[in-house]
Amino acid sequence: MAKVISITNQKGGVGKSTTAQALASGLAIIKGYKVLLVDLDAQGNATYATGAQELEATAYEVMTDKEIITNAIYDAGKIDILPSSPNLSKLDIELDQTGKEYKLKEAINKVKKYYDFIIIDTPPALGILTVNALTTSDYAIIPAQADIYSLQGVGQLLETITGIKKYTNKGLQLCGILLTRYNARTILSKDMRAMIENTAEQVGTFLYNTVIREGIAIKEAQASRQDIFTYDLNSHAANDYLDFIGELLERV
Repeated sequence: MAKVISITNQKGGVGKSTTAQALASGLAIIKGYKVLLVDLDAQGNATYATGAQELEATAYEVMTDKEIITNAIYDAGKIDILPSSPNLSKLDIELDQTGKEYKLKEAINKVKKYYDFIIIDTPPALGILTVNALTTSDYAIIPAQADIYSLQGVGQLLETITGIKKYTNKGLQLCGILLTRYNARTILSKDMRAMIENTAEQVGTFLYNTVIREGIAIKEAQASRQDIFTYDLNSHAANDYLDFIGELLERV
Protein backbone atom coordinates (compact mmCIF):
# COMPACT_ATOMS: atom_id res chain seq x y z
CA MET A 1 0.00 0.00 0.00
CA ALA A 2 1.22 3.48 -0.87
CA LYS A 3 2.70 5.85 1.66
CA VAL A 4 0.76 9.13 1.40
CA ILE A 5 2.70 12.36 1.90
CA SER A 6 1.23 15.88 1.95
CA ILE A 7 3.40 18.86 1.11
CA THR A 8 1.71 21.67 2.98
CA ASN A 9 2.09 25.27 4.06
CA GLN A 10 -0.67 27.89 4.05
CA LYS A 11 1.88 30.53 3.10
CA GLY A 12 2.29 30.89 -0.65
CA GLY A 13 5.58 31.26 -2.49
CA VAL A 14 7.57 28.80 -0.36
CA GLY A 15 8.16 26.21 -3.09
CA LYS A 16 5.32 23.91 -2.09
CA SER A 17 4.20 22.89 -5.59
CA THR A 18 7.81 22.78 -6.77
CA THR A 19 8.69 20.45 -3.91
CA ALA A 20 5.67 18.22 -4.49
CA GLN A 21 6.50 17.81 -8.17
CA ALA A 22 10.23 17.30 -7.54
CA LEU A 23 9.54 14.73 -4.84
CA ALA A 24 7.09 12.81 -7.02
CA SER A 25 9.40 12.92 -10.05
CA GLY A 26 12.52 12.02 -8.10
CA LEU A 27 10.87 9.04 -6.43
CA ALA A 28 9.70 7.81 -9.84
CA ILE A 29 12.59 8.66 -12.16
CA ILE A 30 15.60 8.26 -9.90
CA LYS A 31 14.36 5.75 -7.33
CA GLY A 32 12.07 3.70 -9.58
CA TYR A 33 8.89 3.89 -7.51
CA LYS A 34 5.33 4.01 -8.84
CA VAL A 35 4.05 7.47 -7.88
CA LEU A 36 0.76 9.37 -8.01
CA LEU A 37 0.84 13.15 -7.66
CA VAL A 38 -2.42 14.70 -6.40
CA ASP A 39 -2.80 18.41 -7.19
CA LEU A 40 -5.27 20.02 -4.77
CA ASP A 41 -4.06 23.57 -5.43
CA ALA A 42 -6.64 25.43 -7.55
CA GLN A 43 -3.76 27.36 -9.18
CA GLY A 44 -2.75 24.06 -10.80
CA ASN A 45 0.99 24.70 -11.04
CA ALA A 46 1.89 21.02 -10.68
CA THR A 47 -0.80 20.10 -13.19
CA TYR A 48 0.57 22.59 -15.71
CA ALA A 49 4.14 21.38 -15.20
CA THR A 50 3.18 17.79 -16.05
CA GLY A 51 1.12 18.74 -19.11
CA ALA A 52 -2.18 17.55 -17.63
CA GLN A 53 -4.38 20.52 -18.50
CA GLU A 54 -7.97 21.08 -19.59
CA LEU A 55 -9.14 17.60 -18.67
CA GLU A 56 -12.80 16.87 -18.05
CA ALA A 57 -12.16 14.75 -14.95
CA THR A 58 -10.09 16.35 -12.18
CA ALA A 59 -9.72 16.31 -8.41
CA TYR A 60 -12.78 18.55 -8.23
CA GLU A 61 -15.02 16.01 -9.93
CA VAL A 62 -13.64 13.25 -7.71
CA MET A 63 -14.25 15.15 -4.48
CA THR A 64 -17.78 16.14 -5.49
CA ASP A 65 -18.67 12.56 -6.53
CA LYS A 66 -19.12 13.50 -10.18
CA GLU A 67 -16.40 11.07 -11.27
CA ILE A 68 -14.52 8.09 -9.87
CA ILE A 69 -10.83 8.56 -9.23
CA THR A 70 -9.64 5.92 -11.69
CA ASN A 71 -11.25 7.91 -14.52
CA ALA A 72 -9.55 11.13 -13.40
CA ILE A 73 -5.94 9.95 -13.10
CA TYR A 74 -3.77 11.14 -15.98
CA ASP A 75 -0.68 9.29 -17.20
CA ALA A 76 2.02 11.95 -17.34
CA GLY A 77 4.68 9.49 -18.50
CA LYS A 78 7.02 9.21 -15.55
CA ILE A 79 4.32 9.72 -12.93
CA ASP A 80 0.54 9.63 -12.71
CA ILE A 81 -1.36 12.73 -11.66
CA LEU A 82 -4.81 13.55 -10.34
CA PRO A 83 -5.02 17.03 -11.89
CA SER A 84 -6.21 20.25 -10.37
CA SER A 85 -9.14 22.44 -11.41
CA PRO A 86 -9.93 26.11 -10.68
CA ASN A 87 -13.24 24.81 -9.30
CA LEU A 88 -11.38 23.41 -6.28
CA SER A 89 -11.48 26.93 -4.82
CA LYS A 90 -15.26 26.51 -4.39
CA LEU A 91 -15.11 23.41 -2.21
CA ASP A 92 -15.00 25.26 1.12
CA ILE A 93 -18.56 26.33 0.29
CA GLU A 94 -19.76 23.31 -1.68
CA LEU A 95 -18.61 20.57 0.69
CA ASP A 96 -20.97 20.92 3.64
CA GLN A 97 -22.17 17.37 4.29
CA THR A 98 -21.21 15.15 7.19
CA GLY A 99 -17.90 13.40 6.52
CA LYS A 100 -16.60 16.12 4.20
CA GLU A 101 -13.13 15.75 5.75
CA TYR A 102 -12.88 12.21 4.35
CA LYS A 103 -13.82 12.76 0.68
CA LEU A 104 -10.24 12.51 -0.57
CA LYS A 105 -9.38 9.59 1.69
CA GLU A 106 -12.33 7.58 0.36
CA ALA A 107 -11.13 8.17 -3.20
CA ILE A 108 -7.42 7.56 -2.51
CA ASN A 109 -8.15 4.27 -0.73
CA LYS A 110 -9.43 2.89 -4.03
CA VAL A 111 -6.03 3.28 -5.74
CA LYS A 112 -3.46 3.03 -2.91
CA LYS A 113 -2.58 -0.53 -3.81
CA TYR A 114 -1.35 0.53 -7.25
CA TYR A 115 1.34 2.94 -5.98
CA ASP A 116 4.38 3.05 -3.75
CA PHE A 117 3.95 6.75 -2.94
CA ILE A 118 1.13 9.26 -3.26
CA ILE A 119 2.28 12.88 -3.02
CA ILE A 120 -0.34 15.57 -2.34
CA ASP A 121 0.23 19.23 -3.26
CA THR A 122 -2.05 21.29 -0.99
CA PRO A 123 -3.36 24.83 -1.51
CA PRO A 124 -1.88 27.84 0.34
CA ALA A 125 -4.76 27.89 2.84
CA LEU A 126 -5.95 25.92 5.86
CA GLY A 127 -9.38 25.10 4.39
CA ILE A 128 -11.25 21.90 3.59
CA LEU A 129 -8.77 20.80 0.92
CA THR A 130 -5.82 20.91 3.30
CA VAL A 131 -7.89 19.15 5.96
CA ASN A 132 -8.77 16.42 3.44
CA ALA A 133 -5.12 16.06 2.44
CA LEU A 134 -3.89 15.75 6.02
CA THR A 135 -6.73 13.37 6.93
CA THR A 136 -5.60 11.14 4.07
CA SER A 137 -1.85 11.31 4.72
CA ASP A 138 0.61 9.19 6.61
CA TYR A 139 3.12 12.04 6.66
CA ALA A 140 3.16 15.84 6.31
CA ILE A 141 6.21 17.80 5.16
CA ILE A 142 6.37 21.58 5.57
CA PRO A 143 8.42 23.55 3.01
CA ALA A 144 9.43 26.94 4.37
CA GLN A 145 11.73 29.83 3.62
CA ALA A 146 14.23 31.25 6.07
CA ASP A 147 12.13 34.31 6.95
CA ILE A 148 9.92 35.45 9.81
CA TYR A 149 6.68 34.97 7.86
CA SER A 150 7.49 31.33 7.23
CA LEU A 151 8.21 30.88 10.92
CA GLN A 152 4.79 32.31 11.78
CA GLY A 153 3.14 30.13 9.14
CA VAL A 154 4.76 27.00 10.53
CA GLY A 155 3.29 27.78 13.94
CA GLN A 156 -0.24 28.16 12.53
CA LEU A 157 0.05 24.97 10.50
CA LEU A 158 1.22 23.01 13.53
CA GLU A 159 -2.02 23.95 15.29
CA THR A 160 -4.00 22.54 12.36
CA ILE A 161 -1.95 19.33 12.36
CA THR A 162 -2.60 18.92 16.08
CA GLY A 163 -6.34 19.20 15.40
CA ILE A 164 -6.16 16.69 12.57
CA LYS A 165 -4.35 14.18 14.78
CA LYS A 166 -6.98 14.63 17.47
CA TYR A 167 -10.12 14.37 15.33
CA THR A 168 -9.61 12.85 11.85
CA ASN A 169 -6.20 11.13 11.54
CA LYS A 170 -4.49 9.93 14.69
CA GLY A 171 -1.71 8.30 12.63
CA LEU A 172 -0.54 11.47 10.89
CA GLN A 173 3.18 12.11 11.41
CA LEU A 174 4.89 15.46 10.90
CA CYS A 175 7.89 14.45 8.83
CA GLY A 176 10.07 17.51 9.00
CA ILE A 177 10.51 21.06 7.74
CA LEU A 178 12.36 21.63 4.46
CA LEU A 179 14.04 24.98 3.80
CA THR A 180 13.55 26.13 0.21
CA ARG A 181 14.85 29.03 -1.88
CA TYR A 182 17.76 29.20 0.54
CA ASN A 183 20.64 31.64 0.30
CA ALA A 184 23.42 30.62 2.70
CA ARG A 185 25.33 33.85 2.06
CA THR A 186 22.94 36.01 4.07
CA ILE A 187 23.24 36.30 7.84
CA LEU A 188 19.45 36.50 8.11
CA SER A 189 19.02 33.13 6.43
CA LYS A 190 21.46 31.52 8.86
CA ASP A 191 19.74 33.09 11.89
CA MET A 192 16.26 32.13 10.68
CA ARG A 193 17.42 28.60 9.97
CA ALA A 194 18.48 28.28 13.59
CA MET A 195 15.13 29.64 14.79
CA ILE A 196 13.14 27.27 12.58
CA GLU A 197 15.28 24.36 13.74
CA ASN A 198 14.52 25.27 17.36
CA THR A 199 10.80 25.47 16.57
CA ALA A 200 10.92 22.05 14.94
CA GLU A 201 12.59 20.52 17.98
CA GLN A 202 10.01 22.06 20.31
CA VAL A 203 7.14 20.38 18.47
CA GLY A 204 8.83 17.02 18.14
CA THR A 205 9.96 17.13 14.53
CA PHE A 206 13.15 18.14 12.73
CA LEU A 207 14.68 20.38 10.09
CA TYR A 208 16.10 18.51 7.10
CA ASN A 209 19.88 18.75 6.77
CA THR A 210 19.33 19.38 3.08
CA VAL A 211 18.29 22.85 1.97
CA ILE A 212 16.97 23.70 -1.50
CA ARG A 213 19.15 26.48 -2.85
CA GLU A 214 17.80 29.40 -4.84
CA GLY A 215 18.46 28.91 -8.56
CA ILE A 216 17.18 29.54 -12.06
CA ALA A 217 17.01 25.89 -13.17
CA ILE A 218 13.70 25.27 -11.38
CA LYS A 219 12.00 28.18 -13.17
CA GLU A 220 13.46 27.11 -16.51
CA ALA A 221 12.26 23.53 -15.99
CA GLN A 222 8.77 24.71 -15.12
CA ALA A 223 8.66 26.99 -18.16
CA SER A 224 9.56 24.04 -20.37
CA ARG A 225 7.03 21.83 -18.53
CA GLN A 226 9.66 19.33 -17.44
CA ASP A 227 10.67 17.98 -14.07
CA ILE A 228 13.99 19.25 -12.74
CA PHE A 229 15.71 15.86 -13.18
CA THR A 230 14.82 15.58 -16.86
CA TYR A 231 15.62 19.25 -17.50
CA ASP A 232 19.02 19.40 -15.77
CA LEU A 233 20.11 16.49 -13.59
CA ASN A 234 23.37 18.31 -12.75
CA SER A 235 21.73 21.50 -11.48
CA HIS A 236 21.94 22.60 -7.86
CA ALA A 237 18.17 22.13 -7.53
CA ALA A 238 18.26 18.55 -8.82
CA ASN A 239 21.13 17.66 -6.50
CA ASP A 240 19.42 19.32 -3.53
CA TYR A 241 16.12 17.55 -4.13
CA LEU A 242 17.90 14.21 -4.54
CA ASP A 243 19.61 14.73 -1.18
CA PHE A 244 16.25 15.61 0.36
CA ILE A 245 14.64 12.47 -1.09
CA GLY A 246 17.48 10.41 0.32
CA GLU A 247 16.89 11.87 3.78
CA LEU A 248 13.14 11.32 3.50
CA LEU A 249 13.46 7.66 2.47
CA GLU A 250 15.65 6.98 5.48
CA ARG A 251 12.81 8.19 7.70
CA VAL A 252 9.73 6.67 6.04
